[in-house]
Amino acid sequence: MSLKPTGLSRIIKATRYSFAGIKAAWKYEAAFRQEFVGLVILIPLGLFLGKSGVEKALLISSPMIVILTELINSALEAVVDRIGLESHPLAGRAKDMGSAAVFVSILIVIVIWTVILI
Repeated sequence: MSLKPTGLSRIIKATRYSFAGIKAAWKYEAAFRQEFVGLVILIPLGLFLGKSGVEKALLISSPMIVILTELINSALEAVVDRIGLESHPLAGRAKDMGSAAVFVSILIVIVIWTVILI
């Protein structure tokens, strides 16, 4: 019987896994790097341009949603590629849907920033 870590030990291990995932995304995913640069630019802008706490929260969190979605999309693509590199309609559909999710998250940023700033 294997004992899984609990409490603080579990949190520390989970944090290590999370940072390993971010490091892998940075190393292997050009889109993640580009979106991360956008995040680094938009967070200070959101703090500066937002008039209320709610506006600042929306302006800051919306680009974070893009990063979140890109991480999920990259994980999905890695799993699909692990299963097989041959062309298959379901693999293509899964990758296209992951890409569409990233696209929608970018649209969310555009809508939020436009509505707040105009």
